[in-house]
Amino acid sequence: MAKRLKSRPRVLLILCFLLLGSALIRGVEIAGPAIAAVSERADDTPPEPVAGNPEEDALLAALLERDAILKDREQKLEERLAMLNIAEAELTAMIDALDAAEAKLAATIALSETASSDDIALLTKVYQQMKPKDAAAVFEQMTPEFAAGFLGAMKPDGAAAVLSGLSPEKAYAISVLLAGRNAKAPAE
Repeated sequence: MAKRLKSRPRVLLILCFLLLGSALIRGVEIAGPAIAAVSERADDTPPEPVAGNPEEDALLAALLERDAILKDREQKLEERLAMLNIAEAELTAMIDALDAAEAKLAATIALSETASSDDIALLTKVYQQMKPKDAAAVFEQMTPEFAAGFLGAMKPDGAAAVLSGLSPEKAYAISVLLAGRNAKAPAE
């Protein structure tokens, strides 16, 4: 009897497999033609309306119209994305060109500032080597602001000699400018 009890679960298991196999075969028989019909229509051609229910036909027509609108919108978005990519590439090229021009301009400005300071240093040396009386005559013709720039760059003894040869009004104006030149500089 113990042998009989052990064989029953095996029989039930075999029966379950047979029933499951039968269901699979029937499912394939029914689904096969449907899968074949769908794969034949996979070339994106819209299905032809079937004469019958007008509600279904109207729904199908609305869905087909919606599909066409969405495809058109998708194509326009793709075109716009392509244009944006082109514009981005052009903008990147322009930014690179601007960066190069900025670097070139900075180099030119640095060169001109160096040349300007070299010219001022040369003129300062010339004025220092002139006789104080002759330099004072030149400084008398300059505006006080311009003259103060040169006198501030000169050695103190040379600047004192030139200042002593100037008229008192001109010497005073230049002295005020020299004294106030660093008045607005921070104390700390």
